[in-house]
Formats: sequence, C-alpha cells, structure tokens
Amino acid sequence: MKNLIALIITSMLFFGLGAYAGSFNVGQKNKQFTKNKLVLKVGDKVRFTNEDPFFHNVFSLSPAKTFDLGSYPKGEFREVTFDSAGTIDVECAIHPQMRMTIVVK
Repeated sequence: MKNLIALIITSMLFFGLGAYAGSFNVGQKNKQFTKNKLVLKVGDKVRFTNEDPFFHNVFSLSPAKTFDLGSYPKGEFREVTFDSAGTIDVECAIHPQMRMTIVVK
C-alpha cells in the first residue's frame, strides 16, 4: 500500500510540475525569422507571428514534421505542435531567404 501511495504521489508531482508542453513565439520580421534555431521538447508548440507589412508563408517538408501554414498578413499568426523528435527545416514559400531550424528532442 505504501508503494502504491508513493507511486501516485510521484506521478502527480511529475505530471503536475513540468510535464506540460511549452509554447514558443517566432516572429517574421524584415523578411527573416526572428530565431535561426530553436530547440524544443516533443509536444511543444510554436507560434509564427507575421510582423512585416506583407504576407508570409511558413512550411516544412522535413520527414520529422511536414506542414504548410498557408499565407497570412501582418498581425496574424499560425501555430504548429511538434509531436515527434527530429530536425525540422522551416522556410517561407514567399521569401526563399527565410530559413530556420527546429530541433525536437
């Protein structure tokens, strides 16, 4: 019985303190991502916010996470949850010089 109680308390502490997914913001400013590299944990979320006066698009064709957020104007954002480990190359389809890397551990 003591072992069961200890297991329950340990589980509650683990899941209650730090098992939550993180949330990160990456801006799109001056035709660049505001971060060149980002290191995340599985389950973390990234918000891509357009801070330029023109449209941006965010996409990845990486095997670890393939996505296309479409084009969106200044002031809007799109979010992606990274649900598996790997290295993800992120680009803008409108501005080919915009590139960043996300590493999910």
